[in-house]
Amino acid sequence: MWRRRKHATDSIVIVSGLPRSGTSLMMRMLEAGGLTPMVDGIRESDGDNPRGYYEFERVKKLRTGDVEWLEDAAGKVVKVVATLLYDLPDTYTYRVVFMSRSMSEILASQRTMLANRGEAVDAGLDREMARIFREHLERLDSWLAERPNVTMLKIDHHQLVSGDVSESTAEIDHFLGGGLDLASMASVVEPDLYRQRERP
Repeated sequence: MWRRRKHATDSIVIVSGLPRSGTSLMMRMLEAGGLTPMVDGIRESDGDNPRGYYEFERVKKLRTGDVEWLEDAAGKVVKVVATLLYDLPDTYTYRVVFMSRSMSEILASQRTMLANRGEAVDAGLDREMARIFREHLERLDSWLAERPNVTMLKIDHHQLVSGDVSESTAEIDHFLGGGLDLASMASVVEPDLYRQRERP
């Protein structure tokens, strides 16, 4: 029997990371664990994300000042891509679960997704994307140090999917204050969907 959540209800739980880093999986895990996801269902599941993208379209408008929806986000979980974290207003408290994944896997997954959409991908685009992604990661730690209203837990995607999932779920549960259904969280992890992985 899982315990009722006890994390602060005035905190907004954010799932973040670079594109194709496992954020949709983490959203699904936290939903299974007992958190209410903020989603609108506009972006439907597809072959690249067969279990759904778990997106909320208004997140994309943070940069233009659309922040009123955050008033309804306390105690819930919402996906915010890493490049938009910096646009979160300081008037709220955030607990960020940040998905870390190797750059080569991210780029491979991105290439596959673009190819599935019929879009051309070349080596030049790959290099440019890698440069942009690395710049965001370098900025992240300095931004975090200046935000007393933000705490962050980094979760390694490879370890989550290929290792002992119970270690990751326990770490997430502790970070969010306890009370999550860890067994249900672990049950939604599907290693077969880890299709772009580095080979030893």
